[in-house]
This record gives sequence, structure tokens and C-alpha cells, in this order.
Amino acid sequence: MKRIGKRYRSGRAAPHYDTIVIGSGIGGLCNAALLSKLGQKVAVFEQHYTAGGFTHSYEREGYEWDVGVHYVGEVHKPHSPLRRIFDVISDGRLEWAPMDEIYDRIIVDGRSYDFPAGRENFVAAMKGYFPDEADAIDAYVELVDNVARAARKLFAGQAMPPWLAKAYNITRGMQIPKQTLMKTRDVLESLTSNQELIAVLTGQWGDYGMVPAEATFFMHASVVKHYFGGGSYPVGGSWKIAETIAPTIRASGGEVFTYARVDGIHLENGHAVGVRMDTGDIIRADNIVSAAGARITYEKLLPSEAQNKLGVERKMQTVKPSSAHLCLYVGLKGSAEELDIPKTNLWIYPSADHEGNIQRFENDASQPFPLLYISFPSAKDPAWPENYPGKSTVEVLTLGPYEWFEQWQDKTWNQRGEDYDAFKERFSQRLLDELFQRMPQLKPALDYYELSTPLSTQWFQLNDRGEIYGLDHDPERFKQDWLHPVSPIKNLYLTGQDVVTAGVGGALIGGLMTTGAMLGPRKFQDVMKLIKNWQPAGQAAS
Repeated sequence: MKRIGKRYRSGRAAPHYDTIVIGSGIGGLCNAALLSKLGQKVAVFEQHYTAGGFTHSYEREGYEWDVGVHYVGEVHKPHSPLRRIFDVISDGRLEWAPMDEIYDRIIVDGRSYDFPAGRENFVAAMKGYFPDEADAIDAYVELVDNVARAARKLFAGQAMPPWLAKAYNITRGMQIPKQTLMKTRDVLESLTSNQELIAVLTGQWGDYGMVPAEATFFMHASVVKHYFGGGSYPVGGSWKIAETIAPTIRASGGEVFTYARVDGIHLENGHAVGVRMDTGDIIRADNIVSAAGARITYEKLLPSEAQNKLGVERKMQTVKPSSAHLCLYVGLKGSAEELDIPKTNLWIYPSADHEGNIQRFENDASQPFPLLYISFPSAKDPAWPENYPGKSTVEVLTLGPYEWFEQWQDKTWNQRGEDYDAFKERFSQRLLDELFQRMPQLKPALDYYELSTPLSTQWFQLNDRGEIYGLDHDPERFKQDWLHPVSPIKNLYLTGQDVVTAGVGGALIGGLMTTGAMLGPRKFQDVMKLIKNWQPAGQAAS
């Protein structure tokens, strides 16, 4: 197994750190690495057997799969902001490989629509499919650009002290396009009445887990713009993200600990001064950063007295967890070339009615899957043939309502009984049928498959409802002032996707924003200089 980090045991951690980070998702790792770059001694505590959060990989039966990083945008250009941040926190050790020019293929009721890399190529492709909608497509792309560019103004308050952020957010609406916090379907239906076009343009909604009628247009626009330049994949697999960042943390005396479950945040006189491990150990630090998500941080890690004082129950009623999913991990005998496996992701929908597709499926599990996302990690990774010769992998994802699995929630992973296994097997066979319908050449090569459910996510990530994108990204979520890197408890901070948005890019920026909130404007300039001036070893800064 790809295990990154040092296994925690009593006595292995120092008694005191400059900063403790709870959770090793990309937001937590980014924050820890940036602080380490400035000389801080940082401990990252991860309850899983390996670091990385949703960026980790796992191995089974001689195969390896990513669990959350299926592709990343905006890292193909060495000087893009996201690429620079990754380069700084990994000291350039993390490499990226481009996907095919057609990075996403949207399939609606059997009709295929390709998303090619490059804004102009995307526009031309859409106009080729919908020649009568040229004006709407131009208006859409311009609006996506404008709204995505509004991110700095939308999240400017996250870099301010909470009291100032509240004041800023009162006038924020006058500084951003009015569509920014509207619902995606409302925005698109103001541009066109062509429901097929709307279905195609929103065909990546699985990247943030909300259908157009519910998702904030900003969330949609930021994902679309993120991939305008195409998609990339970490060379060596998604686990390389954590593996390449961990040495940066260790370089200043810190460590990434695994099997390190934090039971609570230790408070003294109302201030965060450390964490309490499940072993009973108290590890102290000047600052505590939680990358475990807002719900876990406030509802599980804080003492009940502090929760009551902060009104946590009331605040949690203003947000809701994101969607849960099923993922079928498939192992195949044969290389990507031999099996004719592409790098292109497939997004498959039974009809153009995204909302209706979900409603029918949730009411009756035998209905068609409302969304199928098929990814080919072994084909995307140029290092795969050397590491796993003669083998290939596929992942098939769909939605999986947590309520369907709730009856088994109190049972141990991998020991939930025959009924649970039989329930999973029915879904597994249906997902395999869908895969082989699209790619029949893969059926004879099938060697192994395994299905993860919302309970798998709950078990390994500790998310209450098996959610994968933290808090849902409806307009109400972006109006919550309390979702801020600086918590009301002195020396306690939040980071990750709940601070900004979902996905690797959103969580990475969350790590950057939290670092800025901790350091203050003057010291944060040192971080921004690191990012601006970073150059590969042997090259002079420009």
C-alpha cells in the first residue's frame, strides 16, 4: 500500500509545535507546507493509514486507484497560480501529465459532445453542436470568465479579520456580477431555452456534486474555467501529491503522522492550545488548524460548552453536507494501448433533465443512474506502464444516497454482513454493465472490482453522511460569514474546501487563505513572494 507519513504512537510526537494541522487533505498539507517554508515546526495529524485525504491512492490485488483526484486543471502552465503553489509546497517534486485534447466527453441520452482543451476550441465545438445557439454560447463563455474572475472579490473577506469580513460582505454584492450567487439553471435559462445545450454546458456538475437548479453559478463557472485549458494528472498517481509535499514539512522539523486520530481540540481559558489524541495524549501548539471540515471541527472536535457558546447548532442549520457517491474500482488485464483505453473522462446522463434524473433515481434505485462518471487513471499516468505493466484500471462513479446505506452505519468496515455485500453487488453489476456497454472490449479483460459506498467514505474520512465535497455549494453557503479561516476561538483556524470551494484547486486555495489569515498581511507577503518568485532548481528567478 502507498503509505505516506509516520505512524503515530505516544512519545513519537514532540510535546509542542508551532502549528498543529488536523487532517492531511490538500488544504491542510498546503497550509502546513507554507508555514514550514517560513520556518515553523508543524505537525499534521491524519487518522487514516496514509496521508493525502481525497488525494491519496490505494492498492488492492496488484492494482492502484486514486480516490478523488481524477484530473486537475490550470497546472499545465508552469506560471499559473495553482501550478506555482503546487511547485512551492512540493519544491518542484510534483510532476503533471496532460490528458488527451478531449478531456471530457458529455453523453446525453446517447448523444456525445466533446470538450476540447482551449477556450476557443471549446467555443467552436459547442457552436458546431448547436449552430443556432452561437450568441448564447458566446454570452455564456463571457459570463463564465467574468464570474470566475470575481473569485477574489467574492472571497476577499476570507483574507480579512472576521469583523472586517462581515462589513465587507455587506457591500460585496455590489462588486461582483449579479449572476455570481444565482443558481446555475436560472442563469443559463436567461441565456437560452435549449435544454439540451444547458444539459451539455452543465455536464461537469459531478465535479461539485450539485445539479444546475441547486448549484451556485459561481461554483459552476469556476469549475468550467478551471478546465478551459484542459486536464492534467499527477505523474505516478494521485498519492504523489502528499508524498512530494511531506518532505517540505519535515525540512523545518515537522512531521506528517498517520493513524493519528484527534479526539478533540484542547482549550484553556477559551483558547485553543493543543489537541487531545485518542490515546489520551495532549500535544500542544501555538496554533491549531483544522482541515477536517467545518462540521467535524465544530460539532465533534470542540467541547460541548464551546459549541453552545458559539451557537454551533444554529449555524449548522444554515448549511448542509454535499452529496455522497458510489465508486466501482475496476482492475483489468492488459495495457491501455492493448485495451484501447483513452485518457478522456466520460460523463453519461440518461436524459437532459439532470434534476429529474436524480429525483427518479432517489425514489427508485432501479431507475437509470442519474450520472455516470468514468475515469481511466492508468491511462492518464505516464509512469503506470513501468509500475504496473500489463494492467489497467477504470473507475465508475455515480451518486449514492447515504440513506440507502444508513442501516449498516454502525458496523465495522469490511464486516457489515451478507445483506450489505449483496446490496453492493447489485450496484457493482449494474455499473459494470454500463462500463461494458460503452467499452465492450474491456469485458474479457476484467480481473477485479470493488465498490465503495458512502459508508466507506464515512469510515475513512469521518464525514457524517459520506459526503465528498464538504458543505454543499448552494447560494446560501456562500453567504455564511462564520465559514471563515479564523474561528471565534483564539488560535483555532479552519482550512480546506469549506473555506473556499470544493475540489483540489478550491481546497488548495483554502490552504493559502488560511495561511494568510494566520500570518497577517505583512508576513503573508513573504509567502506570496515565494510563490511569485519560485523557479525550478538551477534556474534564476526572473
